[in-house]
Amino acid sequence: MTITVYVPRDSAALAVGADRVARRIAEVASARGIDLTVVRNSSRGLFWLEPLVEVATTAGRVGYGPVEVDDIDGLFDAGFHAGAMHARSVGLIEEHPYLKHQERLTFARMGITDPLSLADYEAHEGWAGLRRALAMSATEIVQAVLDSGLRGRGGAAFPAGIKWKTVAGAVATLKYIVCNADEGDSGTYSDRMTMEGDPYLLIEGMAIAGLAVGATIGYLYVRSEYPHAIATLNDAIARAEAAGFLGDDLLGSGRAFQLIVRKAAGAYVCGEETALLESLEGKRGIVRAKPPLPALEGLFGQPTVVNNVITLASVPLILARGAAHYRDYGVGRSRGTLPIQLAGNIKYGGLVEKAFGVTLRELLYDFGGGSASGRPIKAVQVGGPLGAYVPESQWDLPLDYEAYAAVGAVVGHGGIVVHDDTADLSKLARYAMEFCAIESCGKCTPCRIGSTRGVEVIDKISAGTHRPQQVQLLRDLCDTMLHGSLCAMGGMTPYPVLSALNHYPQDFGVAAAVPSAPDRQPA
Repeated sequence: MTITVYVPRDSAALAVGADRVARRIAEVASARGIDLTVVRNSSRGLFWLEPLVEVATTAGRVGYGPVEVDDIDGLFDAGFHAGAMHARSVGLIEEHPYLKHQERLTFARMGITDPLSLADYEAHEGWAGLRRALAMSATEIVQAVLDSGLRGRGGAAFPAGIKWKTVAGAVATLKYIVCNADEGDSGTYSDRMTMEGDPYLLIEGMAIAGLAVGATIGYLYVRSEYPHAIATLNDAIARAEAAGFLGDDLLGSGRAFQLIVRKAAGAYVCGEETALLESLEGKRGIVRAKPPLPALEGLFGQPTVVNNVITLASVPLILARGAAHYRDYGVGRSRGTLPIQLAGNIKYGGLVEKAFGVTLRELLYDFGGGSASGRPIKAVQVGGPLGAYVPESQWDLPLDYEAYAAVGAVVGHGGIVVHDDTADLSKLARYAMEFCAIESCGKCTPCRIGSTRGVEVIDKISAGTHRPQQVQLLRDLCDTMLHGSLCAMGGMTPYPVLSALNHYPQDFGVAAAVPSAPDRQPA
């Protein structure tokens, strides 16, 4: 009987030697006359255990990690290929607390399947959503997404169904679906994991979106630093086309949908939907004024749905199991689940998919195990490089778009970056302003000039030059950027700056003051 061993092909696993581990396992098995097949699966997201090697047994998959090349002979000696105990053993992987306490909907297949196997994908509920969508009217598809409560997972949290309904109602001979896969936020990797580890899920979601709004062409705008994701997507698209899941005749329905992958321009601002569209059109990535909305005049002036990876990847399950199934997860207006990414100074960094309502404290300690340094956690940046620093007094808030907005924070793309008590928040606030100055497209004055002046003002505060006046100037500057910037690049930069100043004034050398938080979400 052939033994099946799984070694991830995810970028995180490759970075720590997964290819070498896979080759060595095959070599040792061959030399010892063991009938063994190595399957390159996707990562489960337990990154501190990578490369995580799994062996299929009658009881389930047994995991071993992190495995290095030098461990492999010893693993075979111990009988790991039969699921035997070893110092690297982590037991039945499905019973691991990190996985067992998650609600994996979007990431249900992650780590289980061969990412490019159409048979694996279909055996695990793949294409069920597309098949159901083909039997529905466009209006019914849009209504299912509306009823599910799905909101954009890219940061703004705009209801996906409303955007789709707008594009569906627009009159045009050509419409587009654009997937924003320019995942540039610090500490985020759920988009990359999806593209590398479950590409057919994204393909299926985009095809369903095309059916819903009458679009026949889709573009995947993928971060330029993701070569493995780009290669995997191109391979998956070719296989899906050959099998009839893409192309001129979707599953014999007479409906058409084509997908094209484009490498992003390498600019953070191109994560903003209108700058992304400019870049896709071959122009410099500069933010467009709105209106007109991309839903009415988007790519090449045509009605366009622009959603990020996780938004589109959430759609197949909604269609396959019904809107109510998805809506039953979450709290308030934040429905479903969010793939949360733990990064920074955290002991157990990785992907945690939970229903909205989980607290930051649960994520940091029940999943993350506290700081990697063993020192107290001081601040947690949630929502990317332009997200707020959340102090311990707010770690028991439910992870929910409205609850976070009420305290001047954002959930964003679900990226969480942890800092221990050695962090200097004045330096981190300065970094936010400097980041904005470097990455600004330069179109609007509050962002272009405000960020540059912000760096100078923070430097004066740190140097002790007229601190009270400079602190007030910094607050005024943030207010101008928040309310006057053309897009979220300048509009969100005040979030990390003000949260650092409000919650950690001692790092700026000033006394605690009455906190000021942004009074609205940026444009």
